[in-house]
Amino acid sequence: MRRRDFIKIVAGSAAAWPLAARGQQPAMPVIGFMSGRSLADAGYLADAFRQGLRDTGYVEGENISIEYRWANGDYDRLPGLASDLLLRKVLVLVAVGGDSSALAAKQATSTVPIVFGTGSDPIKAGLIASFNRPGGNATGYALLTNQMEPKRIGLLHELVPNVSLLGALINPSFPPAAQELEDIQNATNSIKQNLFVARAVNDAELETGFSGFAKQRVGAVLVAAAPFFDTRRERIIALAAQHRLPAMYQFREYAIAGGLISYGPSITASYKQAGVYTGRILRGANPGDLPVLLPTKFEMVINLKTANALGLAIPNTMQLLADEVIE
Repeated sequence: MRRRDFIKIVAGSAAAWPLAARGQQPAMPVIGFMSGRSLADAGYLADAFRQGLRDTGYVEGENISIEYRWANGDYDRLPGLASDLLLRKVLVLVAVGGDSSALAAKQATSTVPIVFGTGSDPIKAGLIASFNRPGGNATGYALLTNQMEPKRIGLLHELVPNVSLLGALINPSFPPAAQELEDIQNATNSIKQNLFVARAVNDAELETGFSGFAKQRVGAVLVAAAPFFDTRRERIIALAAQHRLPAMYQFREYAIAGGLISYGPSITASYKQAGVYTGRILRGANPGDLPVLLPTKFEMVINLKTANALGLAIPNTMQLLADEVIE
């Protein structure tokens, strides 16, 4: 080979090196985000999660990538969603939208860090060793909303004290459902209130459940905490209006959407904190050393428009106690 040709080859190769180097830069870190709920009903919560990430310096599409998976209220899908995300080598697995999501993530991996959200006691569920020092590979937040059914029964009874029969809508495929039902039964027994229970795991059973309330002449309904019900929020509110039933719900989003009354923790703040924890773990924090967070704010929201449509007078004492009254 002539010396002139050799120099041309070397020069051409050198010119290509920067392009090759740019093509070989490592891909952005990937977070897995799985939820028992749906994008349609919980998209605003994903926004809160991303805000928490931004607070720690991570911006989706700039220095972090997020893979989303939604079970749409079908809890049986969650183990498969967790496995799929782990195959994609996520650095953190975020499991929110109900206890089933957290449990599926914990069963899927003991090594990849998990940031979970749960409505029940995560110690009893086997997710952590303690609230202050979770241990293992998981931390997150516990809303404890599944344990607040007795409080909601009390508020519903105060709102409609003269009804002869209360109804409860339960999602039996939701892991905490048995404990929720026991708590509801104990609460109604303590105030000597008759109870009729309807169970729904799909759309057809929602329709049947509300028809059953009407047939039994139920005077008011408690919609128990369950991600499936959250994904069907608009339909449940419409069914309550159709059958002219005062109904109590777990999150303010129900009252904002037209439900009569809600009582529960502020869920948006918890999702934001999940984003903060995810960012801290990406920066090297050990999930087992991050305390599981409990809610500090509980909200009662009353929709007076809905009350007026039902011909229901809300006691002034309840209106004064409410954190928000929608007029």
